Amino acid sequence: MTDTPPPRWLLPAIVIAQLLATSLWFAPNAVLATLQADWSMGGGEGIVTTAVQLGFITGTLCFALLGVADRFHPGTVFLASAVTGAAANASILLFHEFFAPVLLARFLVGFCLAGVYPVGMKMAAGWYGGGLGWALGFLVGALVLGTASPHLLRALGAEWSWQAVLAGTSCLAVAAGVLARLVPEGPYLQRGGSIRFGGVLRAFRVRRFRASAMGYFGHMWELYGFWAFVPVWLAAYGLQGAELSLAAFATIGLGALGCAGGGFLARHWGGGRVASTQLGISGACCLLSPLLFAAPPLAFGLFMALWGITVAGDSPQFSALNARYAPRKLVGSALTMANCIGFSVSIGSLTLLEWLQRWMDPAWLLIALLPGPILGVLAARPLWSGTPADPAAAARE
Repeated sequence: MTDTPPPRWLLPAIVIAQLLATSLWFAPNAVLATLQADWSMGGGEGIVTTAVQLGFITGTLCFALLGVADRFHPGTVFLASAVTGAAANASILLFHEFFAPVLLARFLVGFCLAGVYPVGMKMAAGWYGGGLGWALGFLVGALVLGTASPHLLRALGAEWSWQAVLAGTSCLAVAAGVLARLVPEGPYLQRGGSIRFGGVLRAFRVRRFRASAMGYFGHMWELYGFWAFVPVWLAAYGLQGAELSLAAFATIGLGALGCAGGGFLARHWGGGRVASTQLGISGACCLLSPLLFAAPPLAFGLFMALWGITVAGDSPQFSALNARYAPRKLVGSALTMANCIGFSVSIGSLTLLEWLQRWMDPAWLLIALLPGPILGVLAARPLWSGTPADPAAAARE
């Protein structure tokens, strides 16, 4: 059955569903200035994003331990999660004046996204066994564009109310769930039973899975801190209004190019090399960021474009490697657990940046993200020499 070719429409359907659903991730960040006025406070970028990360961590942990991703039809899980997340996101319209309920809503959105992002990866893994790095390049690229899309909505609709931005992203998520439900289960994965904590951790006994997971964790220290504070950094550089929103969208959204391009390069160079190279380049951008903050607009824009491309471009390759080296019956839960740990790591950088921005010169703020790329590249060294073509052989290492 594994020689069943995927329908041509299948990957675009998964990509579009992922794109629309993940617009929930940073929806309030695109309108945060308005919400801050309601709360009579400044800052909060890290706190609002951390609430989503905490929800995602809790959700992925629950999904992994209960084996949800391996026991039920992934399209059904995706649909239920997307619709519930859309409702939680829209609920902010009712109590936007109060900070604590907004954080609770963001937590619930993050919990629901645990049934969207990892499940979307499993849907792709079920159909694209041999070419998973290529397929996930498009899939994670869709997540990147979905994450950036609220900034685009804000830029294009500069006169729109913040309510329209939140309502629009919720509608997109519902449409995503309906589309994902149309995707059938692929032939490369098997249904599993409930998963015990020790069972999921068995994946970390595989040397190459451990290397790719650790590389992914280093990547996650940088990624969400960068995404959450890009608007802050661009504002400190002097951008404002629609120009600021458009620049934030471009910086984050260009990561989709890194994801898709990395997927093509991985076919020739191997996913391990591509992921480590992109992580190394983004780490160099961290290191050079204080110098480029004083650069002319053109040089600054090119620098931010390079950083935006590489900061996300390694993600699908690390995820594909995680899926390749995880025990076959644990793929869904192993991916979910890796996401859980990775997003736990991201809370550390978000919390650090939220604290640092109160007293540090903005030019030096993002250099705090540098430890992640350094440690991630070092941890991924076993992958530099390429990856075996046979996942079963890798699992026996």
